Amino acid sequence: MKHIFVWLISAVAMMSMAPGAISADAVYVGVKNCTKCHKPQGESWSGTAHAKSFESLKPGAKADAKKAAKLDPEKDYTQDKECLTCHTTGFGEKTGYKVGMKPGGKKSMGSVNCESCHGAGKLYRAEHGSAQSLMKKKSEPTARGILVEAGQNFEYEQACAKCHLSYEGSPYKAAKPPYTPFTPNVDSKYHFEFDKFVRNGDAMHEHYKLKDIFTGDPVPPIRVELQKTAKDTLK
Repeated sequence: MKHIFVWLISAVAMMSMAPGAISADAVYVGVKNCTKCHKPQGESWSGTAHAKSFESLKPGAKADAKKAAKLDPEKDYTQDKECLTCHTTGFGEKTGYKVGMKPGGKKSMGSVNCESCHGAGKLYRAEHGSAQSLMKKKSEPTARGILVEAGQNFEYEQACAKCHLSYEGSPYKAAKPPYTPFTPNVDSKYHFEFDKFVRNGDAMHEHYKLKDIFTGDPVPPIRVELQKTAKDTLK
């Protein structure tokens, strides 16, 4: 009965916390808070295009790509709201990136960081701490459904699609303005395939073996596959 209850609350929470459904309690805690426990992921992420997404908005950056998309390569797009939606974390939300904010400041919101995919950290950070403590004290895992109930996102494909497939004529049914000018018609490299994308070490942080602190659904199929070849950081 307990497992059924956890599944039910998980299902409800998954619908309420799908990308685009913003909780009033959504507070972004920033990369430094995430990497206190996820250091390898943070170090790997820091070298990706996601970590440097804000830099590409600066004059002279990615000039050839901007020309192909009919953008002015010498223009400063760092305050363009249509660009900031996808080149920063939480833009348009109360605790997300704001125009003029120092991109690499305390929370490093001028990037596509951990919380862009996993959701605003304050929603579920406490649950991670409690689960880790329970594992250390009693060697007992915690139901992963608790994280969904709290607000952590496990709909990774949707999280990616809301930026990478946000163009007019996109196969992604939830695509809506501001549309990206970088479409497959501009260059085939903008043809987004989720499975290939998450396996590409240049695009995503490297994947590491999970410590089994959490158990049960939801477990996205791609995670199961990636765990087979994930790096082992366990001591």
